[in-house]
Amino acid sequence: MGVNNLVKRLQDIMRNDAGINGDAQRIEQMGWLLFLKMYDYKEEHWELHDKKYKSIIPEKYRWRNWAVDNKDGKALTGDALLDFINNKVFPKLKNLEIDETTAKNQALVRAAFEDNNNYMKDGVLLRQLVNAIDEIQFEDYEERHVFGDIYETILRSLQSAGNAGEFYTPRAVTDFMAQMLAPKLGEKIADFACGTGGFLTSALKLLETQVSNTAQRKQYVASVYGIEKKALPYLLCITNLLLHDIDSPDVFHGNSLEKNVRDYKETDKFDVILMNPPYGGSEKDSIKINFPAELRSSETADLFMSVIMYRLKQGGRAAVIIPDGFLFGIDNAKTAIKEKLFKEFNVHTIVRMPHSVFAPYTSITTNIIFFDKTEPTKETWFYRLDIPEGYKHFSKTKPMKLEHFAPVIRWWDRRKEINEDGFDKAKKYKVKELVEKQYNIDLCGYPHEEEEILPPRELIAHYQEKRTEYNAEIDKILKEITKILGKG
Repeated sequence: MGVNNLVKRLQDIMRNDAGINGDAQRIEQMGWLLFLKMYDYKEEHWELHDKKYKSIIPEKYRWRNWAVDNKDGKALTGDALLDFINNKVFPKLKNLEIDETTAKNQALVRAAFEDNNNYMKDGVLLRQLVNAIDEIQFEDYEERHVFGDIYETILRSLQSAGNAGEFYTPRAVTDFMAQMLAPKLGEKIADFACGTGGFLTSALKLLETQVSNTAQRKQYVASVYGIEKKALPYLLCITNLLLHDIDSPDVFHGNSLEKNVRDYKETDKFDVILMNPPYGGSEKDSIKINFPAELRSSETADLFMSVIMYRLKQGGRAAVIIPDGFLFGIDNAKTAIKEKLFKEFNVHTIVRMPHSVFAPYTSITTNIIFFDKTEPTKETWFYRLDIPEGYKHFSKTKPMKLEHFAPVIRWWDRRKEINEDGFDKAKKYKVKELVEKQYNIDLCGYPHEEEEILPPRELIAHYQEKRTEYNAEIDKILKEITKILGKG
């Protein structure tokens, strides 16, 4: 099975359907069908090992009983298939009865369908799509491995799917961050805005190499935890984890910012946190009150940084992607968040990443901040990872690869300061120096950076994100000025 050929085949079928508009809807359409196909495969396995297993999905709505085409002319197609999907399958799965006794691997079915939709209007094309997906045979190990590649291809296409791109972090980045934190069996690993599960699966790949017996397998399947607010990435995430043999994933459809951070107990904390928090957005006052007054920021990424600090175990470690605005921002909330971070945690490394890592979704420059909860920060290393030779920028056809992190990986254990052409590439700063800069930690940045001429859509997205970021800063300053003038 050719990976790109199958994905192209699926996309070509959907492009002929008038109901689907754009890549994001195509991915959602593939998403719920792939979930049902994968779930049916998993249920066959569960039934084999547990004779008392009973599916939460009523018999006539299970994949095996309506999707499989036996070529006997009885498979639903056309208007009959559309009616069945729209008026029976979706209403039933969206409203499955769930209570505290429902097994986790069954409760996720309703969560997967709650906010997803069937967009196709042509029942014949829908039958073609179902048949193409049903050809994937998970029982064959090699085919399952190939399906992993297919799934990764689908996830990568999120980067060019408009706003859906915010849910996908390039695999090279998630693999690098997981590799640097080196999770171990028995540790609990979390992502509080887990998107499609990229960080969790990167961690699982490292943990799987440590499994050699049944007890260790149990530790492996209980090792990851995630929360995702949006329906599409949540659906893709749980399918991704089922693919990695996490049969009852601790992944929840919800908003991590809705709980008061002061209410977290020790049992709510984690050994390892890997994250790319949403940035560029702003939160309403009802969310901000879940944070101490001094940490109440208008910027979503800032609030997630506070959640991470409250949920990291003593001795735990974290790696978090943050936009440049977090580094240079010195408004009250950002300064307070960074002050708490450096005083209560050991911020040992900040890696400046090249622009266009997230292209074509966004050209906002990002960084990776590494810290652990062991002691207050004494010194912080900054390292600038340059664009690789032969690249002007990363793109859909030339994405970032793990090998591009080789320079920083080589440097990691044998750290030394590096100055190139009079500009710092790697440098160590005492925490006192960072305090004197009022935590403006925009250091070891990119010299000689020429402005890139972006395609119109990317340019618009870039400026919209910048505008959101700057508007939050301006609103904060205006509020303070108004108070000083006595009009607040």
